[in-house]
Amino acid sequence: MAEVKLIPLETDDREQFITDNQTAFNYGALEEFGTRDEHFEEDNNVISRETISKSIDSGTAYRIMLDGEKVGGVVVAVDGEKGDLELLFVKPECHSKGIGYKAWCEVEKLYPNVKVWETVTPYFEKRNIHFYVNRCGFKIVEFFNKYHGDVNEDDELFEMFRFEKRMIKE
Repeated sequence: MAEVKLIPLETDDREQFITDNQTAFNYGALEEFGTRDEHFEEDNNVISRETISKSIDSGTAYRIMLDGEKVGGVVVAVDGEKGDLELLFVKPECHSKGIGYKAWCEVEKLYPNVKVWETVTPYFEKRNIHFYVNRCGFKIVEFFNKYHGDVNEDDELFEMFRFEKRMIKE
């Protein structure tokens, strides 16, 4: 069976990491909606370069490697017992091979002291929702939409699900 590893993002790989992330995020949106403008943060990208850069700069970024090939990436921000999964992506041509799940398991191994993980994903990302809930054990705990009292249409969390995974230590 193929081996999935996480390696720290190298400075000279940052631009390709950003491009690969945008390609992966665009794939899901374009698959769901086709060409459209209202879901993009910047020119033809669901997730902006700025958003990805902020995540990398405020967290710890890893490349997902499959048998020595770069197939995706992960960015996490950990503060004590709380962890935020900022980004997790797998190249579209590598989907449905268990790579994302194996990468997530590696994250959990790297951060055994985290008791609660959080992440968010857009409402239309059915693959992501399935992945987080049915594969990784997250629970949907909040839906940011026009009826939510703390967000509006200009908020970056608008029409996003928030997930939590509480780690059970045996």
